[in-house]
Amino acid sequence: MNTIHEVLRPALATVLGGLLVGSAQAGDSKAVLPAAEPESSPGDWCEWLSKKPGTLYKNADNPWIQEFGIFGRFQWQAAYLWGEDTNGYEFSDDYTEVRRFRLGAKIKFLNFFEAKANANLVDDARNSVLRWPGGDRLGWGYEDFDEAYLAFDIKKAFGVEWLDSLAVSYGRHKFELSQEARMSSKQLLTVERSAISNKVYGSYRPTGVHLEASRGAWSAIAGLYSTDALTRVGGNIDFIGGWNDGLAYFTSVGFQACDELRFTADFVYNDADQRAGEDNLWGYRWATSLSAEYDAGEWGLVLDGIYGDNGSGRLGNLAPNRQGDFWGIVVMPYYWLVENKLQGVVRYQYQGSEEARGIRVNSRYARRDHGFPVNATIAGGRGNTHHSIYGGLNWLICGHNLKVQTGLEYEWLNAPGAGTEGEVSALTAWFGFRSFF
Repeated sequence: MNTIHEVLRPALATVLGGLLVGSAQAGDSKAVLPAAEPESSPGDWCEWLSKKPGTLYKNADNPWIQEFGIFGRFQWQAAYLWGEDTNGYEFSDDYTEVRRFRLGAKIKFLNFFEAKANANLVDDARNSVLRWPGGDRLGWGYEDFDEAYLAFDIKKAFGVEWLDSLAVSYGRHKFELSQEARMSSKQLLTVERSAISNKVYGSYRPTGVHLEASRGAWSAIAGLYSTDALTRVGGNIDFIGGWNDGLAYFTSVGFQACDELRFTADFVYNDADQRAGEDNLWGYRWATSLSAEYDAGEWGLVLDGIYGDNGSGRLGNLAPNRQGDFWGIVVMPYYWLVENKLQGVVRYQYQGSEEARGIRVNSRYARRDHGFPVNATIAGGRGNTHHSIYGGLNWLICGHNLKVQTGLEYEWLNAPGAGTEGEVSALTAWFGFRSFF
């Protein structure tokens, strides 16, 4: 018997691949959007870019296909890093990277359904964490799916009046735990997310079921995920995984206190048992986040507190000094120096752990291979205390659709048992180009 993902994958491919033909045949001609007018100035071009130019068809009166569009993003960045390893030796390095290149499509059909799928189309291994022969390359073409899911609008289909929204979806979802994880890479205030956010977020794209609802100032998500991991040999988890391993249980509750202030609480529990041969996508047992975002227009503030448990031997080869609890905070104020054009941002991040190597710095770029023996002088980027301070500017040329980011980040890591003093420090100069449609 075919599993649900074996049925869904060709169905999504067929739907998304044949949409242009289908949309041309379904409905009247007035639903086809007119071609964009010639641009007369950069301002006109920005206005066009911000109005979803990828929307190719839209007609709410069509009973078969209500909307179809394509979307994509391209992100490039560069960095220069100066650092000092655990033995007091100085090092420096520079990086350029095609950070993301994605294309996708979304369709609303049969009044109650929505299908979305987008793929990663670049693999930039030129600055990989561990360099190996032939691995230092830039590869273009299909790598894997970013998201791929089918959603059903329960409220609209069954007239659930007591809720403002109620929908369920199945497929490959973006996992979102912490405020920075909820921010799309299109709208990040910094070039990279903080290390503690990346620890709990992990850029995971698990197979799962999402139930989302909202009423008034409250919103909630309940998620059930498979722990199928990217390490499965011969697996099909570049698209949608199976349900033969462990489960992860996720919930998120949000409260809009007023127009300016929002609170969100997230929690995930991972029951995978690698000792029983189960895949484990998550690198920890459980984690929770309590965050707040205040946006006063001219200025704003993001706060996040994170706590979790790395787990024990049940998660496989987890060394004793990587187990135990971990925690962290993120404080990120921002201010508009020029309204909607030039933004200043500062971020302070702290993370700590119960054990000597329970937390880790970001892979970009402090823990990259700097020409020293692997895990010898930078301790693999692991330790028990890590601080970072980031200050930067964001120039929004066409809003978040086209912007440039610059920043300086200083970080220091305490790594007990590594080298002489057991401390690594680094200063990184960041530059990022971000665009999407």
